[in-house]
Amino acid sequence: MFFKKTKLALFHAATLGAALSTPVFSQQQPVTIDVNLAKVKAPMQPIWAFFGYDEPNYTYMKDGKKLLTEISQFSKVPVYVRAHSLLVTGDGEAALKWGSTNAYTEDAQGKPVYDWKIVDKIFDTYIERGMKPIAQIGFMPQALSSKPEPYRHHWKPGDNYNDIYLGWAYPPNDYNKWAELVFQWVKHSVARYGKKEVESWYWELWNEPNISYWKGTVDEYIKLYDYTADAVKRALPTAKIGGPEVTGPSWDKSQVFMTKFLDHVTAGKNYVTGKTGTPIDFITYHAKGAPKIVDGHVQMNMGTQLRDLDKGFEIVASYPALKKLPIIIGESDPEGCAACSEDVSPQNAYRNGTMYSSYTAASFARKYELAEARGVNLLGAVSWSFEFEDQAWFRGFRDLATNGVDKPVLNVFRMFGMMEGNRVEVKQDLAYDFKRVRDESVRKEADINGIASKSANSAAVMVWNYHDDNVPVPDATVKVSVKGLPQQKMMLYHYRIDKENSNSYEVWKAMGSPKQPTAEQIRQLEKAGQLELLTSPQWIEPKDGSTTVEMQLPRQGVSFLHFKW
Repeated sequence: MFFKKTKLALFHAATLGAALSTPVFSQQQPVTIDVNLAKVKAPMQPIWAFFGYDEPNYTYMKDGKKLLTEISQFSKVPVYVRAHSLLVTGDGEAALKWGSTNAYTEDAQGKPVYDWKIVDKIFDTYIERGMKPIAQIGFMPQALSSKPEPYRHHWKPGDNYNDIYLGWAYPPNDYNKWAELVFQWVKHSVARYGKKEVESWYWELWNEPNISYWKGTVDEYIKLYDYTADAVKRALPTAKIGGPEVTGPSWDKSQVFMTKFLDHVTAGKNYVTGKTGTPIDFITYHAKGAPKIVDGHVQMNMGTQLRDLDKGFEIVASYPALKKLPIIIGESDPEGCAACSEDVSPQNAYRNGTMYSSYTAASFARKYELAEARGVNLLGAVSWSFEFEDQAWFRGFRDLATNGVDKPVLNVFRMFGMMEGNRVEVKQDLAYDFKRVRDESVRKEADINGIASKSANSAAVMVWNYHDDNVPVPDATVKVSVKGLPQQKMMLYHYRIDKENSNSYEVWKAMGSPKQPTAEQIRQLEKAGQLELLTSPQWIEPKDGSTTVEMQLPRQGVSFLHFKW
């Protein structure tokens, strides 16, 4: 422990020196955040309790199971999990941006052969932990692909991303066989898990069909959706089916695809029934930011992600028949490629440290406000980040843990897991509101703000100090004023994510960045990856239902005040 603290002290001395010699981005004045627990805004919908990843076979591997267990334990509600490649042909080998289940093959006579063993192994892992699948219907089995060869890719970071889109991305050679596959999968799921359980899942078609994940046309995707929705509903009429999972709607091509799809499901001629419209129970699309390297440091672009979110909300709100449907942001992240590691994509250097955690806190808070402003029903936002089995330590993938050790970003979700009841007022006279972040991102003064909730026996305030530019600056002085508390003695817990707290990455660096940590070092890293208290819990007695907490909050730091009575 002495080694850890000494190394970190030296690091902070160096950081302070750098801060004093680096031009400060609009020197931050002391900030007061006013929280009124008596002013309820809306229920604290757990939109954060959604996760996803490309590689489905990681699900039941050692670190995959460990991480899923941890995620399930910090949430009081069922966590939904979305994974690609659940119908891809193959032997179940796990690889970057690849997975397979061999659910569908054909015999010598061309008759279907269904094999659910690997799909069941994936879903069993979720169900055993109280989690639920967002069951992604895709991609195309080799025997059904209209262009089956070549089929399997062997991509690695640094390779051409476009090389992955092979036979699994093509439309079916037989829509009826495809529909029967979907029917049999849903029917099998009901038999295995029960009708009530499967009714709580979300079935969706494909991923990002407006780009190369789908090698067909918009009309061919719509046709596939009609066949898929019909098959799902025939197997279980109360099942929930949705789409289209397009990339960010701020992009013109995405808007065209999304609106054509929504036009069809509301007023188009159904390819299967010939009637008007197609069943749709929820709507999905993606929203991503766009980091880059500027003057030698990472510069994020939260505004790009929020504009994607907002444009999608605007499109959905323009359809009266769809406006109240649940929306799931199927991938909602600081950028696009989880498997593009920092060593080949230096703009992804934000991923191991506290910049990822502060970005996550600030962006999720704005998702609530954007949806509220558009009057739409945001159910969840999938963080497309999981883990990559047996990779180099802290390689800079967009993941929640590395080799079974939690990274700082996971602790933001632990904080969200303690937020219950109703979302309450945090005064918006601070430097940024959701509109300014959407329109300008965070390029001038820092975004020091918060989100708060209150339940019958607790209240919580999450506070962040975020900036798009990851440059060292002095800590900010922050005063959190909370009113509306019960007039009684209560316990205050103050948790913190920063360079010294809840941060396995800084501890790993202080160890000398070992490529093969010892068993004792791994134990230290696992402990450092957990959410830590900044100070000891303390009893407080609010005066007239009010109290004030003052703190020094480092740039990219996140504090969490938890009041319990």
